[in-house]
Amino acid sequence: MYHFFVQPEQIGEGNVRIVGTDVNHIKNVLRMKNGEEICVSDGHDNDYYCRIVMLEKDEVVAEIIGVEKSSARLGAEIYLFQGLPKSDKMELIIQKAVELGVTKIIPVDTKRCVVKLDEKKAEAKIKRWQSISESAAKQSGRNEIPEICPVMRFSEALKFVEDFDIKLIPYECSDKTMADTRSIISGIRNGMKVAVFIGPEGGFEATEVDKAQEYGVCPITLGKRILRTETAGLMVLSAMVYQLED
Repeated sequence: MYHFFVQPEQIGEGNVRIVGTDVNHIKNVLRMKNGEEICVSDGHDNDYYCRIVMLEKDEVVAEIIGVEKSSARLGAEIYLFQGLPKSDKMELIIQKAVELGVTKIIPVDTKRCVVKLDEKKAEAKIKRWQSISESAAKQSGRNEIPEICPVMRFSEALKFVEDFDIKLIPYECSDKTMADTRSIISGIRNGMKVAVFIGPEGGFEATEVDKAQEYGVCPITLGKRILRTETAGLMVLSAMVYQLED
């Protein structure tokens, strides 16, 4: 069943109005017809199961035939602070992180980042990345679209997470063991806010990790192998999903 997102005000008495780019997608790409069923989420906790009853030029109207509380949301809020990677790696990271249940993704400018975005480029990138987040949310059946935040400096990101419950930074030179990593992740509970910091290609500088520890961010190991930037965050998120999912 195809999945779409609407604003709460588009939910009416017994029907849903779909507007914007999804109208063209429904009519001209998917070529859906009256009577076909879709799932619509309001960005909160409700999934509306609907039947299309009207296909107009600028809107699609669907009759609500059932409402359920979404079960796709993780119990904890997980924020991924991703060091800006090269090429199109960020697109892959966003797609897979959204599928795994991340709450927000924050691109971070660190000392070893090769990619440097000026304001105009950053704005265009964020728009593109947000579109990828929406597509991944639809594909994975999520009931909200994770926000891709504006690029932060590393120092700003550390201040942002001061009140988080758990803050982790995978670091290849960490003296922690995998038993330590498992212990920390197993302590994540529903209702917690969790931050995961992932470095760009080349990882974090030692001074950055030292600074992170001053803000209560805990270095962890991800094992004996050195993981690429597009792999490390997904490994951590996967372990958290395993811990949190009922």
